[in-house]
Amino acid sequence: MARRKYAMVTPYYTEDRSLIEKCINSVKSQSVTTDHIVVSDGVPQDWIDGAGVRHIRLDRNHADYGNTPRALGALLAIGEEYDGIGLLDADNWIEPDHVGACLEAGKKERNCDYVIAQMMLRRPDGSILSVPPEPGHVDTNCFFFLRGSFSVIPYWGMMPKLISHSCDRVFNRVIIQRGLARAFVQHPTVNYLCMWETFYKYLGEKPPKGAKPNIDASHSNKWLRSLTPRELEVADRLAGLRTMDFFRP
Repeated sequence: MARRKYAMVTPYYTEDRSLIEKCINSVKSQSVTTDHIVVSDGVPQDWIDGAGVRHIRLDRNHADYGNTPRALGALLAIGEEYDGIGLLDADNWIEPDHVGACLEAGKKERNCDYVIAQMMLRRPDGSILSVPPEPGHVDTNCFFFLRGSFSVIPYWGMMPKLISHSCDRVFNRVIIQRGLARAFVQHPTVNYLCMWETFYKYLGEKPPKGAKPNIDASHSNKWLRSLTPRELEVADRLAGLRTMDFFRP
């Protein structure tokens, strides 16, 4: 019987080498052997060719929050018949038991299609930001797909660019609507480098240098309202849901 194969997919753009190295090393350190598909979104870093990963170079940036390189890497893993696929952004890293914990959680759910991991928000110095999780939200890095959910993965690359800022929220709604069986890891295994101002302000802290404000989705609402009925129908098909219901003003 052939060995089961697992992969993590990481899109990157202009992240600092030290962050990408931390990401890559965390995948290498998995307790379950895990291949790493790292996809450049138009700004390749040559050193990655010798980092012991699959390095895919795209010839341009797609400006869709990593959706295009993320989808292409995952589709490559599907085509090569991997048994499980995880997503990991280049500025984040996973604990050594992440893949193993996802697989164990999946075994406990009958005919499990995908697994949701938990994450810890990290400051740039590595310390933990103790902010309560948003109910129902699943971050991109917390999805681990088993073969029963592979059919949904293409939506990462198909959703219209003007709603890509909410990609994980859109995708989570899509996969829930499909009624697929999911399991949950009970302890955090994903480390998320938090650069959102709102979390620091919630704790009464000064945001770190380079912190970002919340995303303004008003342009998405405006764009959707500008579409003809046929254009909106196509957008809904590409997103996998009724976009106007999702992006209500």
